[in-house]
Amino acid sequence: MRGRLPVSGSQSSLREANRARVVDAVKRHGGLTQVELTGATGLSAATVSTIVKELVTAGMVEVRPAVRSGRRAQLVTLSHRVGLVAGVVVGYRHMRVAIADVTHEVVAEQTLPLPADHRCDTSLDRAALLVVDLLERVGVDLDELLAIGLGIPASVDVSTGLITVRGVLRGWDGVPIAQVLEKRLARPVFVDNDANLGALAESTVGAAREYHHALYVRASHGVGAGVIIGGRLHRGPGGTAGEIGHVQVEPAGRICVCGSRGCLDTVVGIPALLEPLRTSHGNLTLRDVVTLANDDDPGCREIVADAGATVGAVVANLATVMGPECVVVGGELAETGETFLGPVREAIRRRTLLNQLTPLDVVPAELGARAELMGAIVLALQSTDVFENADDGTQKGSL
Repeated sequence: MRGRLPVSGSQSSLREANRARVVDAVKRHGGLTQVELTGATGLSAATVSTIVKELVTAGMVEVRPAVRSGRRAQLVTLSHRVGLVAGVVVGYRHMRVAIADVTHEVVAEQTLPLPADHRCDTSLDRAALLVVDLLERVGVDLDELLAIGLGIPASVDVSTGLITVRGVLRGWDGVPIAQVLEKRLARPVFVDNDANLGALAESTVGAAREYHHALYVRASHGVGAGVIIGGRLHRGPGGTAGEIGHVQVEPAGRICVCGSRGCLDTVVGIPALLEPLRTSHGNLTLRDVVTLANDDDPGCREIVADAGATVGAVVANLATVMGPECVVVGGELAETGETFLGPVREAIRRRTLLNQLTPLDVVPAELGARAELMGAIVLALQSTDVFENADDGTQKGSL
């Protein structure tokens, strides 16, 4: 939310700023009790109570019974009437699209397979059609959609919507992705790297929501990480922060799509994972490897475990520099559970400084395969000023 700076001595500006803090806290977490709002905003309980009553009267938030730590409480959530957002994640071989309300509740969702090396224009056309189709399913017009969050497996400059590292996603270089989809749907579009979106979701409504500093590691067709510092997503210049898939692990290794030699992706990316299994298992997909590993196939379990150890070693270096409180592991390889997560955890344990007071937690993604999709939804919500005109009762999303 874009807040307005309060004018010194202005009571109305201070009240507006406090309202914005309450709304932003509810918006960020999807729902909080008034006690939790007091802690999240730093405002007094009386001030929070007064603001919540005002927001309920204005139709901006809703209050419903809930249970926290075995006690009854009043949960404050954004009003369902405020609007809907869309989340879109375009992967290497599939696309996920969802429609959600401002409480992060998904009301419609669909997955579509994609061909290898799918074209940017065709994929964005499909995304636009799926968004419109899902809106029709829930009986909502396109003009009621506040915004669309879009995730792709590449570094993105969020201000321009351009991919910043050439060659990573073939056929997408030089395309102002957000603008192209905006023209198709006539709605605001915000684009980011898929691992960043996974980090955003897990730190907002997932496994890292109780931590101020966290890493989200996505291990799928490639490997990437999202960095949370002080509760905020850290993208770095051009969105390249967390691109651990392009950390060199084999100086004499294969040339990566980014142009460098021996990147992590060349060792644990999908071609490298499948090649050793071709003689014994034939042609497999990543989904096949995950399924077989979960069925105790020894070859697939060995490949997945080796990948976990390699990824863990790189993550350990990043964790040593950054000092996170938590590492959340997601992506398709994480669906093998401890087969992948165990070696990741062990490599991190052996290679990072052991903090006896606040040991580093390594946990699976709470949102599982939907982390990036939920992150696209969170991005859309956090990028819109849903309540900019709340005082005049318009409740329109603006940017």
